[in-house]
Amino acid sequence: MRASCDVPRRRSTEHRKDHFFPLRAYPLDELAGSAVIAFGLWFRFGGAIKELSSEDKSPEYFYVGLYVLVGAGALMMAVGFFGCCGAMRESQCVLGSFFTCLLVIFAAEVTTGVFAFIGKGVAIRHVQTMYEEAYNDYLKDRGKGNGTLITFHSTFQCCGKESSEQVQPTCPKELLGHKNCIDEIETIISVKLQLIGIVGIGIAGLTIFGMIFSMVLCCAIRNSRDVI
Repeated sequence: MRASCDVPRRRSTEHRKDHFFPLRAYPLDELAGSAVIAFGLWFRFGGAIKELSSEDKSPEYFYVGLYVLVGAGALMMAVGFFGCCGAMRESQCVLGSFFTCLLVIFAAEVTTGVFAFIGKGVAIRHVQTMYEEAYNDYLKDRGKGNGTLITFHSTFQCCGKESSEQVQPTCPKELLGHKNCIDEIETIISVKLQLIGIVGIGIAGLTIFGMIFSMVLCCAIRNSRDVI
């Protein structure tokens, strides 16, 4: 009788030890969420993007992917906490909610990545159009000056289009040689959007592991209760 009673207890103890392996994965969600938030805020409010966003005609939809990225990062931090609680309490309900939240995050991150890659051409053309409008406005009235054109030149470290002679007063003093702003806009925005897309797809891949761990743990909890 004693030996038979010890078997379920032993299995339950071994099962609880097995929980700690998936449990170690949940803090990764919080760390990844913090990293995503920091990346999104730095990208949105730092450097060239900050200067460009201060203009009245700045393409607000250009930042939609960053907003989604920051929101998903904040949700990942909260979800990581619930995942730890669900694993510690062996709650299938909490783990199921954790899986659902990760699924939402996965969809948001994939959408961000796809938007960054597919919408790259639209964003580039929009910013190039903004520059050409500022360029033409300056040529029409040189005495008025043009803060938008100066912002473009300092942000992308370029000057003019085919030539910089017509807009030389608005060019950065530290700029050596001529750089076509149309080309620089395409290059810089393309690189930045590719970076956003890579981060989005990378975090989406991480959430897949979180979903797998939560499902494995749910199945383990269910099986252990059936045995006991």
